[in-house]
Amino acid sequence: MTGTLSPELERIVAAAAAAAPAYAATAPADRARAIVAVADALEGARSALVEIGARETGLTEARLNGEVTRTAVQLRLFADTLVAGAHLDARIDPADPEFALGVRPDLRRILIPLGPVINFSASNFPFAFSVLGGDSAAALAAGCPLIVKAHSGHPELSDATARVAIDALAAAGMPEGVFHLIHGREAGVAVLQDPRIKAGSFTGSIGVGRLLADIAAARPAPIPFFGELGSVNPVFVTAAAVAERGEAIAAGYVASVSGSAGQLCTKPGFVFVPEGGALEAGIAAAATGTPEHRLLDPRISRSYEERRSTILGTPGVRAVVEGGIRFDEQGHGWATPTIVTVSLADFRAGHAGLIHEAFGPLSILVEVPEGTDLAALVPEFFEGNLSGTLHLGAAEAAGTAEHVDELRALVAALSQQVGRVLFDGWSTGVAVTPAQQHGGPWPATSNDSSTSVGTAAITRFLRPVAYQNAPAAFLPEALRDDNPLGVPQTISPAGESQGWGGRWR
Repeated sequence: MTGTLSPELERIVAAAAAAAPAYAATAPADRARAIVAVADALEGARSALVEIGARETGLTEARLNGEVTRTAVQLRLFADTLVAGAHLDARIDPADPEFALGVRPDLRRILIPLGPVINFSASNFPFAFSVLGGDSAAALAAGCPLIVKAHSGHPELSDATARVAIDALAAAGMPEGVFHLIHGREAGVAVLQDPRIKAGSFTGSIGVGRLLADIAAARPAPIPFFGELGSVNPVFVTAAAVAERGEAIAAGYVASVSGSAGQLCTKPGFVFVPEGGALEAGIAAAATGTPEHRLLDPRISRSYEERRSTILGTPGVRAVVEGGIRFDEQGHGWATPTIVTVSLADFRAGHAGLIHEAFGPLSILVEVPEGTDLAALVPEFFEGNLSGTLHLGAAEAAGTAEHVDELRALVAALSQQVGRVLFDGWSTGVAVTPAQQHGGPWPATSNDSSTSVGTAAITRFLRPVAYQNAPAAFLPEALRDDNPLGVPQTISPAGESQGWGGRWR
């Protein structure tokens, strides 16, 4: 104990710590059933939760209903992952007297739960990245008791969602203390500093994420901290793509920028296009009549207004779709999309004021002269991002265009700086699947070795342990020869006296 926790927080952290061994020891199938029960309960409470969410966040009921579905689906995906068992990465090296380096002992390695986790909720996804969002689902599936710090933008929804989770987990027979909700930044920091907490996760701003990551790293015993922070998601559109389907690209771009008032970490912030303005008429037409949308809260509204004014006031910037923002009596901003264009030369000159994320329905077209080395622009202008996108012509996509090597270089450059490379689509659609990667180098995330979307996220909250010459009675079930859980096991062959290197001489 650090002595810094209030009596209520001490009760919560102590309960989570006490629950950790029992929860880690639950059978995967039982834990999976409990997680499915949470998904079922969430969908059962859909109407009441969506009503609260719409009132607190200003997001549409259609968007929130879709988010409830996504949240329930990802919970069930993690349940399936638990039962399949591949996430345990069970590896077995049987004893081998003929091993290349001498007698090999029996070695068996598996991933086990870290222990209690704190998850800091996001504002812009009040279901899918909040109380029962992806980080929460991954931690619960991994076998870690969870403390969720509610976001101040939707406190009533957070309380209601937490009640759904607590009741469902209890009814499914999970240990008491597996799930808790707390409010307030100071409370969240205090819990993050407690030595009984073994990992943290966060979705939000770069500034707050860096603060929390530094706190986690500065503890006497540092812990893993997984923050999803900021991203501007560059897009590159070739001349061939504009010629072949410019109208569709323009319409998709506007929809991606304006959806949910642009308050998405995957919104395309910069689109590099051939100079000449061939997409501008289509963009203006697609944006015509776009209804205004409320931003999440007054703080975000004020920040967006300031960022928008800075961008519009930068020399060389010209509005293609001017949009706007108005404020209601409660201080909420209501925005319509703003899309601007700037030459590559002026973008370079005004880079310091233009490059930062605009959290709202604003995006920047950068007009690129013919013959520009596109691959070189990626490291010149951008740090880490969640995604990078290419829109190609048919011959380019087929790999038969004369300049295909230049495009391959662009893909390679993006791969070094983003977590997901898209072709002929828009980054605001993030599929929840086993192969998804939602992460990237700093400042997109604080730890680019993991993902916050998709079933691979479960590995964030696991750590490896090896057992050497362990009697069968003391092995985890997933490492036993009879494999009662039926999980995938990677078993090394015996008698490989030359080792792998010998095979390639």
